[in-house]
Amino acid sequence: MKPLQDLIVLDFSQFLAGPAAAMRLADLGARVIKIERPIGGDICRQLYISNLGVEGDSTLFHSINRNKEGFAADLKNPRDLALVRQLIAKADVLIENFRPGVMEKLGLDFASVTELNPRLVYGTVTGYGSNGPWVGKPGQDLLVQSMSGLAWLSGNDGEPPVPMGIAVADLTASAHLVEGILACLVRRGVTGAGGRVEVSLLESILDLQFEVITTHLNDGGEPPRRGAVSNGHAYLGAPYGIYATADGHLALAMGAVPPLGELLGCPALIEFTDKKTWFTRRDEIKGILRDHLKTHATSHWLGILEPADIWCAEVMSWKKLRQTKGYLALDMEQTVTCPQGTPMPTLRCPIRIDGEIYKSAKGAPAIGQHTANLSAEFQLL
Repeated sequence: MKPLQDLIVLDFSQFLAGPAAAMRLADLGARVIKIERPIGGDICRQLYISNLGVEGDSTLFHSINRNKEGFAADLKNPRDLALVRQLIAKADVLIENFRPGVMEKLGLDFASVTELNPRLVYGTVTGYGSNGPWVGKPGQDLLVQSMSGLAWLSGNDGEPPVPMGIAVADLTASAHLVEGILACLVRRGVTGAGGRVEVSLLESILDLQFEVITTHLNDGGEPPRRGAVSNGHAYLGAPYGIYATADGHLALAMGAVPPLGELLGCPALIEFTDKKTWFTRRDEIKGILRDHLKTHATSHWLGILEPADIWCAEVMSWKKLRQTKGYLALDMEQTVTCPQGTPMPTLRCPIRIDGEIYKSAKGAPAIGQHTANLSAEFQLL
């Protein structure tokens, strides 16, 4: 039995953060019902990555809405709204990410729906919180990364700010929303009362940086200083970073510089015996490493460093990673079936409980795919 079995989640959200949170709850056993407009549905259905689509919808939509049922409702239509309110009265969790004020206009805000269902856990995702001067700004991942300072941590010194190549703000907020919902469900088990969970993309991406922002708050407000050579972390000294080799790239994590020099046969590194220089002369040390590591293949360096327990790794492509025994042992991939029968390979839930891997072949629903069945099951009138 999965831990969230028999819980009913209503997913009103669109795009990424909210739907991904609902998907994770489904992975853990909850029954997730996706509420969408009858015409067009979730805007994410037409938000494409690399122009890839499956059965008329983007692979992005399919990847974050798997394992759900589909219920179509026009929330501006009194009849449909009445049906949705009946569903809410029987649900355990509601997730929404409408613009601030929209749910209030519909009469589906937290205060209103708790009159219908005092045990409901109500999850909200916004871009910048529910008050303040930024409420109306578009809550989009790249914009939030840029405003949060995150983009100044990647790339080398002297280069423009570099965003992360994934929707890190959305995905972090999604994880935080799941954490809050689960905490509220635990509290409900004790008190019997539901509650409201609020997360924002900006708060989540700031929390992702809590380690380095705390350093900034305690070092006189000094700005982060990215390394000019192989920057891997603005606040860590040499050798931390990624370096080109004769046939690829090698990642080096934290470690003592002189022993590294001895192992690599690089006498120029051995003189850096003062730990302070690993930061104050970071670019000089990394420049020496950069030039030295180019002389041999990645496998050569790994053969030296790994037996000595030096923290290092080959920089792999997805293609190469998927061929490794380590990746295959994780059994991370699964195939889901879309409404028209199209198989779509994707990744599984990364959480194991009691040693069990959670997979489901149930793909994302078509718009309103299960409306009739759900209406009959829940006796919606």
